[in-house]
Amino acid sequence: MPPEQQLPGPGPRLRVLSYNIQVGIQSSRYHHFLTNSWKHLLPYKGRQDNLDRIAAFISEFDIVGLQEVDAGSLRSTFINQTEYLAERAGFSNWYSQTNRNFGRFAKHSMGLLSRMPPHTVIEHKLPGAVPGRGALEAHFGSLENPLVVVQVHLALVQKTRAAQLAYIAEVLQDHEYAIVLGDMNCMPSSTEVRRLVAATHLADPHHDTHTFPSWRPTRCYDQILVTPHLQVEETQVYPVYYSDHLPVGMDLSLPAQLACALPAEESTGRG
Repeated sequence: MPPEQQLPGPGPRLRVLSYNIQVGIQSSRYHHFLTNSWKHLLPYKGRQDNLDRIAAFISEFDIVGLQEVDAGSLRSTFINQTEYLAERAGFSNWYSQTNRNFGRFAKHSMGLLSRMPPHTVIEHKLPGAVPGRGALEAHFGSLENPLVVVQVHLALVQKTRAAQLAYIAEVLQDHEYAIVLGDMNCMPSSTEVRRLVAATHLADPHHDTHTFPSWRPTRCYDQILVTPHLQVEETQVYPVYYSDHLPVGMDLSLPAQLACALPAEESTGRG
């Protein structure tokens, strides 16, 4: 991709979404964590119908980060769910990062879908005593000063999350245009998120809207953070009940240097 090419789009607006899809399992009550537990291991008939509903919903966005996705194992009937959702939702570019690979039984992954082709995609293994957490970094637009999107799904333990976000801060320290999105497993006001903001060009979180659990949300685990040159027009948590999380979306206005169109390219995919 020549350096002079910039981020594409129909205009200076970009629609971004983060969604933990719980491998396509629909949950609507606390007891479903127990009664639906077998669905994390075995296939079931309703999973594909639920994925189709998710695909219809995410088709309205430009960049989508998906957490708790299966990359093709017994429980997903050996379908890479990132690829499936990309095809059903009309995304020409998709990337799948498997962070815990249990072979034919489960492939715990994250997925990144985009309308525009990134020129760089980097997979990171995040620090932690127990392996299995990662970050997916994609660069769009110019080589010298790109729009950088980093998707994460952080650990449950606060000390480990702090180390993981310190790692992300190092990744982002030289980038002026950046978006961090994903399931943080902590609140925007947490010490670890505040340290991330302090160590990077990221602005204070623009939202503290609750996303978990989806049927009675009390916690803001799903977040999107951006640098100040990306103007936030709207942030919204969507009332779609296809997972135990609600999706969070953000509409952004891009600066002029990121708003030029790129020529269309062929679809890409990576597992």
